This record gives sequence, structure tokens and C-alpha cells, in this order.
Amino acid sequence: MFNWINLTQILIIVVLLLLFYRSFIKNTSSERLVRGLLGLALLWCGSFILSWAHLDLLGGFLHWTALFLSISLIVIFQPELRKFMALMGNIDEWRRLFKTPRKIARDTKSLDAIVSAVEYMSAKHTGALMVFMGSLDESAVDKLGVPVDALISSELLLTIFFNKTPLHDGAVIIEKNRIAYAGGILPLSKNNLNWKYGTRHRAALGMSEVSGATVLVVSEESGDISIAERGKFTKYDDMKKLRAKLEKVILK
Repeated sequence: MFNWINLTQILIIVVLLLLFYRSFIKNTSSERLVRGLLGLALLWCGSFILSWAHLDLLGGFLHWTALFLSISLIVIFQPELRKFMALMGNIDEWRRLFKTPRKIARDTKSLDAIVSAVEYMSAKHTGALMVFMGSLDESAVDKLGVPVDALISSELLLTIFFNKTPLHDGAVIIEKNRIAYAGGILPLSKNNLNWKYGTRHRAALGMSEVSGATVLVVSEESGDISIAERGKFTKYDDMKKLRAKLEKVILK
């Protein structure tokens, strides 16, 4: 018998699913996969309902169709499944879903250093690639690069990305407000990108697709500043807006 308790349980499940969708799926490359899974779930439900209604022929047809599509889904969406599982294993994504009040040391000195370095590199058309990770997921990075483990300073960032140094083409990995590695190699996105985007942008996008990391990139050609998150680029022309964004990323 349907009652208010059942309705409350359904509402709780719906809210949890919406939170899950917004935190993990929305605006990511896994969105197509989830749509396919929803369609598949409807087919399975339809087959059970038809069988329950003693419409065995139609129920059997939907059952075998759903079974065939389940196998096809694994083959077709294999890259999306890998990315989805990588996101599920990322602790920062779970923290984003279940936020708890935490005392945060607001290290504005690190923030100032990054903004200052990025602004200078943008003006001088110096290419840069920075990965911000709350907790390092080594499996998401092709090659970590050279261990640095240093406090963040604009001078150090400018030195690393100076085009005569051996590490300038790689990524700087920032973990817990420290420069953990320099010269890192990131996974490249397989998505079709605009012709104006080079290898740095493809690497930034690829890293954001397979992890919960926020990736900042400065274009060597145009000096444009962009941030990649969950497979999407956002361009920043206003340094105040960039600072506000990085404040959320670095000091969260």
C-alpha cells in the first residue's frame, strides 16, 4: 500500500540521484553514457512490467533487446566507462558531494603568487600548464615529472615555465598548496577541439576529463588564460574573476 513513508523514500532517492548527477555527471563526457544507461533501465523495467502483466511475447522481446544493448553499451562506451570509474575513485569528487565544514588555512600568499605569475606569463605569451589537486591521483597522470615539493612562489613558477628551461613544456602539479611536481605529462583529450587549441589545451582538457582536477592553461600563441574542469573550458580575461575562481580551487 502506497503511503507517505513510501513517498518520502522516493523523494530522498530522487534528491540523492540529482546530487550525484550534478556532482559527477553533468557537463562531463560521461553524460552520454548515463543517458544510455537510463534508456537501458527503462527497457528492463518495461520487460518486467510486461512479463508481470502476462504479455510474455512482448516482455521476452524487450528482455533480449535490453540484454543485447547492455553488451553493446559496454563496447561502445568503453572510454566513457573508464573516465566514469576514474571520477568515482577520486576523493575530491566525493568531498564535493558531501561537503562538511572544515577549517581552511587561507594561504592567500600562494594565491597571490599564482595570480601574479599567470598575469605576467599571459602578458609575455609564456605557455603554462598547472594542475590543482586536493589529493594527488597518480593514476590520472601519464607521468608525474620531477619531484619539487616546494612552497608556491611566482618566481619559481616563472622559472619553471621559462621557455629555455627543460621542464617548461610539462605541467606543474600543485597539491595541498605546494608545487609537488614539474614537467608532468598529462593524458591528452580525444575530443575534437578547435584548431586554435594546441597540445597544452588538449592535455588540460584530458586531465579534467579523467580526474576531479582543475587545470589552468596559458596559451603561448595568444596569451589567453583558460581553466579546464570536467571536460569544459572557461576563458578568463578579467584577473579579478580569475582570482575569485582560483580562490575557490586553492583555498577550498
